Amino acid sequence: MQKSYSNLVHTRVPGTLGGLLVLVGFVLIGMAVGNILAIIILALITSSDANSITGLLTTLFAEPEKVANGWLLMMVLQGTVHFFSYLLPSLLYWFYMERKGFQDFNFKDKPAVLTWFLVCIVVLVFIPVNSLFIDLNSKMVFPDFLSGVENWMRDKEEQNAMLTKFMTSYTQAGQLIIALIVVVLLPAVGEEVLFRGIIQRKLAQHWANPHLAIWVSAAIFSAIHFQFFGFLPRMILGALFGYLYFWSGRISVAILAHFINNGFILVMMFFRNIKMLDINIDDTEVMPVTAIVASAVITAGILYEIRKTGNKNPVLENNN
Repeated sequence: MQKSYSNLVHTRVPGTLGGLLVLVGFVLIGMAVGNILAIIILALITSSDANSITGLLTTLFAEPEKVANGWLLMMVLQGTVHFFSYLLPSLLYWFYMERKGFQDFNFKDKPAVLTWFLVCIVVLVFIPVNSLFIDLNSKMVFPDFLSGVENWMRDKEEQNAMLTKFMTSYTQAGQLIIALIVVVLLPAVGEEVLFRGIIQRKLAQHWANPHLAIWVSAAIFSAIHFQFFGFLPRMILGALFGYLYFWSGRISVAILAHFINNGFILVMMFFRNIKMLDINIDDTEVMPVTAIVASAVITAGILYEIRKTGNKNPVLENNN
């Protein structure tokens, strides 16, 4: 019997939330293992003992520019932690708990070539629209009685911004390639498999409502980054990836969208670092109203075409 994603969401799956709790356990264990392995790897690379590695890590997160080969060490640290926190736990859960294969993330036939092209375009065209949400979120102000929470959040935001600036300060093509693998490709695969491929699918099955599942998984996706003044635009992006997955039925489409979004930013930063461009892609200033309106109209048109094309795709047999 053939079933589409929309059919699947009307089937309430017993133990769905229990399964998600098990998934959370896998992720937490993966985070712990990833952090330990990352520390061991850094200790081996820098020939640090148990005492000096603590000081190295403290300096690396506070003043990374003062650490010899700090950029490469940060990439090793982030790549290791991310792999063990997101991708590996997700696949282990999917393969051994759900007893499914990678092909089971897909529930529609391969999309037309046009769809792949439109996905790449819509992510870039959407940037002006999302600049509005970036601006709104960055100007968020808390009530006086929550000023302590706001100050803590802003401190975390400044630390994250400092680390991001350091990690995107590359001026060599080799560094760009490493960054594209560690900062773009690995998160694109790991986060889409976890948040769209598993969490979104299972929530949709449990609630029989794909739209609610898309937005809740997008909110979780944004919250897990712990960048509070970027929560709204990241949640909007997560929802965009979620709808692209829902309409196309292919996890690779969501992965591509995620990769293009983050990869475009890193490449633009690289061109700015080597003085080929004078555009600050990381600027939080809202874009002109005309650009936002044009972006919204074009984005809506492209998404309509992707949805229409996705609905025409033949449905694959699914044993859920």
